[in-house]
Amino acid sequence: MVLHKLLDILTISICAIICGANDWVQVETFGQAKKEWLKSFLELPNGIPSHDTFNRVMNSLSAVKFQQCFASWIQDLVTLSNDEIVAIDGKCLRHSYDKKSGKAAIYMVSAWASENQVVLGQVKTDAKSNEITAIPELLKLLNIKGCIVTIDAAGCQKKIASEIKAHEADYVLALKGNQGTLHEDVKDYFEWALAKEFNGIEYSYHQTIDGDHGRIETRRYWTIDKIDWLENKDKWAGLTSIGMVESIREVGDKVTTETRYYINSLSSNAKRFGRAVRKHWGIENSLHWSLDVTFNEDYARIRVGQGAENFAVLRHIALNLLKNETSHKKGMANKRFRAALDQDYLLKILTFQ
Repeated sequence: MVLHKLLDILTISICAIICGANDWVQVETFGQAKKEWLKSFLELPNGIPSHDTFNRVMNSLSAVKFQQCFASWIQDLVTLSNDEIVAIDGKCLRHSYDKKSGKAAIYMVSAWASENQVVLGQVKTDAKSNEITAIPELLKLLNIKGCIVTIDAAGCQKKIASEIKAHEADYVLALKGNQGTLHEDVKDYFEWALAKEFNGIEYSYHQTIDGDHGRIETRRYWTIDKIDWLENKDKWAGLTSIGMVESIREVGDKVTTETRYYINSLSSNAKRFGRAVRKHWGIENSLHWSLDVTFNEDYARIRVGQGAENFAVLRHIALNLLKNETSHKKGMANKRFRAALDQDYLLKILTFQ
């Protein structure tokens, strides 16, 4: 016997999370408090489900299918422009581990559209090292033609580069010591080029300077596309240029410098490359920070079955809806507070126009 409709359960959950719910008891509490309003557009054949029902249904709901539905939904609503930066990165759900069953904390690997400010999709992995296998699965969910995909060094893999190019997209992949000598080769070449002040070397250069509250940040970008000397270049699909970023941070008398290196399928254009590198950090500042600080994701203790990853998808839906609503200018936490108080505003958030 079916007592509650899945659509009702999902809708109540999303509304509750928008308004501040962090677990199934709070979702039920929201539903009971807003029952008459919810009845105006949901069937609710047997009233508001209990928190045990929410828990049981979301634990048993296929997380893979739910993630696929999420990706299909958001891509029907959002149009990605050419050169949109799609940043891919993983985040640990720190309290999703379960000592009793030996279940490790899960990572959700997400794709973030920098211009549209929405999550495009996500997949689960049981450890950060498994992002290498999760990223190709995530890419299969996405329509990223014409976009620039940015990934940190963990995702700098030949298979991932090939998958991105197969989607008719470009990539900017960070380098570290996880690719044999590739990082050292690129690093050594740029150091040699800088030492001779790029004399006789074709390159592109761009610089930005930002400052506030006594802090000055200078970022210097270089790209080079004459890279036939690079060992195993042809094994990287679409590899066209290499890039270097030097970040100089001045706070009072203290100066720190950080240098990073990249491989790109973009032509040598330091300004375009710099934009991709800068926009990549939006997934940390706009997505991961919001999930931790505003949605308290790190403290969520949903652990059984597929509940943790499904609740993570519900948070992403709520975040996308909140990001899309721009009439209220006082931050994410205030949007959630207002939605909890003002049903008309909550309905406006739900419409995603």
